[in-house]
Amino acid sequence: MTHDNMTPKEFVYKRIDNYKDMVESDPYQLHYHLMPPIGLLNDPNGFVYFKGYYHIFYQWNPFETKHGTKFWGHYISDDLVHWKHAPIALAPEDWYDKNGCYSGSAIVYQGTLYLFYTGNVRDDDGNRESYQCMAVSSDGLHFDKKGPIIHVPEGYTAHFRDPKVFCKGERWYMVVGAQTKDEKGEVVLFTSTDLESWDFKGPLAGSDLNGLGDFGYMWECPDLFELDHQGILIVSPQGLGAKGYEFNNIYQSGYFAGKLDYHNLTFEHGDFTELDRGFDFYAPQTTVDTNGRRILFGWMGNAEEEASTHPTTQHKWMHNLTIPRQLDWRNGKLVQHPVTELRDLRENEVKYENVTVSNQREAKFSGVEGNVFELCVSITDWNATGFTIGIGKNNRMEYDQTTNTFTLERLSFAEKNKVESRHCVLQKLESIQVFKDTSSIEIFINNGGVVFSARVFDDPEDIGVIFRVIGSVTMNVRKWDMKKVLL
Repeated sequence: MTHDNMTPKEFVYKRIDNYKDMVESDPYQLHYHLMPPIGLLNDPNGFVYFKGYYHIFYQWNPFETKHGTKFWGHYISDDLVHWKHAPIALAPEDWYDKNGCYSGSAIVYQGTLYLFYTGNVRDDDGNRESYQCMAVSSDGLHFDKKGPIIHVPEGYTAHFRDPKVFCKGERWYMVVGAQTKDEKGEVVLFTSTDLESWDFKGPLAGSDLNGLGDFGYMWECPDLFELDHQGILIVSPQGLGAKGYEFNNIYQSGYFAGKLDYHNLTFEHGDFTELDRGFDFYAPQTTVDTNGRRILFGWMGNAEEEASTHPTTQHKWMHNLTIPRQLDWRNGKLVQHPVTELRDLRENEVKYENVTVSNQREAKFSGVEGNVFELCVSITDWNATGFTIGIGKNNRMEYDQTTNTFTLERLSFAEKNKVESRHCVLQKLESIQVFKDTSSIEIFINNGGVVFSARVFDDPEDIGVIFRVIGSVTMNVRKWDMKKVLL
C-alpha cells in the first residue's frame, strides 16, 4: 500500500490535502460530531484519558468510502468538545496486520499508553487470519508496535477480534468478540499479570450459554465493566432476527446486565437490551474519566451498507461518531445522557415557558428552527393522545398515547421516496432532548431512558421545526444554536 515511494501514512496525508476543499464544501459536513477527514469512518477504538487529554481512535479507510483495509485514525481533546486531529496511530504495514488494523481498546499503565487491536490478514485465496496485537506510546501520539500477543484458540474461527482490556485488582482482563467453529457468537475472556502473556479462560457469555439460546453467529466489540455494582457487558451481536420493534437494523448493539464473579470468572445475566433504537448506531465503546464517569462513543452507521446511497460520498467522506454520552444505572437499566461539556457549544438561546399547543394545529415558535441546534422539550401538562415534532420536511418524532408507542421517521437515503421508521414502547412521554447537526440527529427521551440516533439528509435550507398535538399539551421549550467546532 505505497505510492510513489511514499509510506502508507504519507500517502494518506497527501490524499487528505488533495481533497480537503471537497470535504469542506459539503453542506452535510458535521459541525460538532467527529467525522473522518476523508474516506470512511466506523468503530470507535481506544477511548481513553491520558496525560490531560481524551483520546478517541477510530476505524478508518482513508482511500474509499467503503469498507477495506483499516487504519486507526486519531482525535484528541482536553474537554470532550473541542477536538483536533492527531497523527495516524496505526497503519497496516506489518505481516500480522497487513490487511487491516481492526478494532480494539486502550489502557494507561505506569505512564504508558497501551493499544490492543486485531491484526487482520488474508491470503491470496481470501482466507482470514487474526491476531490480537499490542502497541505502546509514551506521549500518546507516536506508537511502537509490539506485534501479536494472542493467537486464535482452538474451537474458534478467524472471526476473533476487538479486544477490550481493563484492570480489576492486581490482574488484567481482556474480553474478545468471537465466533465458534459451530458459528455461534461468544465473548471470551483472557487474564494477564503483565499485559504481554495472556491466559485463555474460555467463554464468558454467548449463544447457547446461560440459557440464552441461539443468539447470533458473531459477537463484536465487547465492553465489560461495572456500574453501580452492576455487571454490564456491552456487545454487538450479528445475526439476530427482528422481534417486533426490536432488532430492526442489520446488526444490533446492546447490553446484558448481571453479576460478575471474578473468582470463578462467570457472568450471570438477564436479557439483551438495545442501547439505541434508531437507524444508525453500532460498536459502542466506553471509558472512565478522571471524574469517575462512564462515557460512551458509538458509530453512527452500520456494517454492510451500500456506500453509493450516502449523499456525502460524492464529497469523499462517510459516517461519524455519536456525541459523547455519560452512562448511568437507573431503575434497573442503563440510561444515556449527553455529557455536560456539550453545553459549552450552546449560543443564541430561545426559550418558551408553559406554552400550550392543542387541537391538532401546527405550531411554530419564533427562533425554534435551524440545521445545527439543540432542542429541549419538557412536558408540564398532558391531555393528549398524540404529540409530534417535525424537523424539516422529512423527519418526524411522534408519541401515540393510545398505543404507548414512540416513533422516529425519516426519508430513506437508500430507497427513493421511501419513508422508514423505528419504534419503541413508551409508557409516558416526559421530555425530549434533540441534538441536530446537519446530517445527524440524536434524540434522548425521558432524561436518557431511550435514545434514537440517525443520519438524516434534508435540503440544508429546510430548517423548520413544527409541533402538532391531538388534544392539548403544555410544555417548556428551549433551543440553542450549536457552535461549529473547528478541527
